[in-house]
Amino acid sequence: MWSLVQVALLLVGLAVLVLLGALLRPAWSWWATARAQPGAPSAVAPGTTATPPPEELRARSDDLDRRERRLTERESRLDVAERELETRARTTSAAQESLTVRQAALADLETERRAVLERTARLTADQARAQLVSSIENEAKREAALTVRDLERQARDEGDRRARAIITTAVQRLATEQTTESVLTTLQLPSDELKGRIIGRDGRNIRAFEQITGVNVIVDETPESVMLSCFDPVRREVGRMTLEHLVLDGRIHPRRIEELYARSLGEVEQTCLRAGEDAVAQTGLTDLHPELVRLLGTLRFRTSYGQNVLRHLVESASVAALLAAELGLDPALPKRCGLLHDIGKALTHQTEGSHALVGAELARSHGESAEVVHAIEAHHDEVEPCTVEAVLTQAADAISGGRPGARRESLAAYVQRLERLEEIARSYPGVATVHAMRSGRDVRVMVVPAEIDDLQAQVLARDIAKRVETELTYPGQIRVTVIRETRASETAL
Repeated sequence: MWSLVQVALLLVGLAVLVLLGALLRPAWSWWATARAQPGAPSAVAPGTTATPPPEELRARSDDLDRRERRLTERESRLDVAERELETRARTTSAAQESLTVRQAALADLETERRAVLERTARLTADQARAQLVSSIENEAKREAALTVRDLERQARDEGDRRARAIITTAVQRLATEQTTESVLTTLQLPSDELKGRIIGRDGRNIRAFEQITGVNVIVDETPESVMLSCFDPVRREVGRMTLEHLVLDGRIHPRRIEELYARSLGEVEQTCLRAGEDAVAQTGLTDLHPELVRLLGTLRFRTSYGQNVLRHLVESASVAALLAAELGLDPALPKRCGLLHDIGKALTHQTEGSHALVGAELARSHGESAEVVHAIEAHHDEVEPCTVEAVLTQAADAISGGRPGARRESLAAYVQRLERLEEIARSYPGVATVHAMRSGRDVRVMVVPAEIDDLQAQVLARDIAKRVETELTYPGQIRVTVIRETRASETAL
C-alpha cells in the first residue's frame, strides 16, 4: 500500500499537469482556429514547409480534446481520492487519539487494581510474584518426587521379579547332595573285646592316643563301636584313620600309635590333595596353582554351621556360573570366584584376620587376577563390591548357605541366639515388646508411639541391625522391623 507521502507527491504532480494544460489550452485553441479558417494568412514563413491540410489539423484538435477530457476526468478522480484520504486520515487520527486515551485509562486501572491487591493481600507485587513462583516450584518438585518414587517402585518390583526368576532357574538347574557334618565320628569295632585293648592297662593306650592325635575317645555302652570327638575335622579324620589302622593291625600300644599316626597324617594329606583335584575337575577349572588346590582339599574336613566347606565352594561355583549364564555373561570368571571365595578358611586357624581378607591375600600371592581377589575380599562386605563378579559371588554364597537344609545350629546355640536378639532390641529406650520370628531371621520391635516418631523408628531399626551384626554370629541374614502403631478410640453413647 502507498504511504500518505507517496499519495501527496502523486497529487502534486497531477496538479502541475492540470495547470500546464490550462495554460496551453488557449494557445492550442487559437492556433487550431487560425488553421481552420480559409484564406487566413499562413503562419509559415516564406521559404518553409507548407501548412498541413485541414483534415489533419481537425484530427489533431480532436485528439487534444480527448486528452483534455481524460485529464479532466483524472483530475476529478484525484480530487475524490484526496478527499477520501483526508477523511481516512482524520478517522485514523481520531482512532489513534481514542486508543491513546484508552491505554492511559487502562494503565491507570491496572495501577489502581495492583494497589488494591497489595492493600488487600498486604504484599507487594514482587512478594506476590515470589510466592507464586515458590508455589509452582514446590508443586513441580512434589510431582517430580511422586514420579521418581513410582519409577523406583516399578524398577524395584521388576528387579525383584527378575532376580527371583534368575535365582529360581539357577537353583533348579543345580543338583547337589548335601550331608550335615558333626563333631563326632563313630568307628565300628569287630567286637567289644577291642574296647579294653583300646583303653589299655590303667588307660595307658587311650591317654597316649588322645595326647598324640588331639582327639577325644568316647567309650560307652554302645555295642561294638567307639566315638571320636574333636572340633577340628582334620585332626578327627587323622585320629579315625589311626584308630582304624590300630584295630586292623591288632597291636595297640603307645609306640605303634605314634607310627600309625604318622602314616595316617600322610594319608590324610593325600586325601586332601585328591579332594582338591576332584573339586577343581568337577568345576572345570584346571589352571589353579597347586598350593591353592591343596588348600582347597583341606576344606573337605572343614564345616560351617554343619555345612561342608569344600562342597559349599563347589556348589557356590556352580551357582555363580549359572547366574552369570542367565545374565548373558561369561561364566568362567564368576565360577572361579565362587570356588575360591572361602579359601581363606583353610588358614584362619594359622593366620590372624578374617577369612575373606586372608583368602584374598592368598589368592593374590598365587597369581590370581585382580577380579578374583576383589570378589574374595568383598564377599562379606568387608570391602565394597565394585564388580559384577563380586556381586555374583555374594549371591552364590548366600544361595548355597541359605537354602533349606544346608546349615544348622545346635539347639542350645539356637535358643541362646534368639534370646540375645530380643535382649539387644529391648535394651533401647522406647521399645515396648520384641519378638524374634522365623527361626531368628526376622526381629519385630514394637515401640511406644509417644516416645519414638517415624524418623526415630528408622534410626532405631538401623542401630539394632548394626549392633546385631557386631555382637552376634549367625547364618544368612536377619531383618529388623520396627513397628510404630497409634490407635485412637472413642465410645458412642
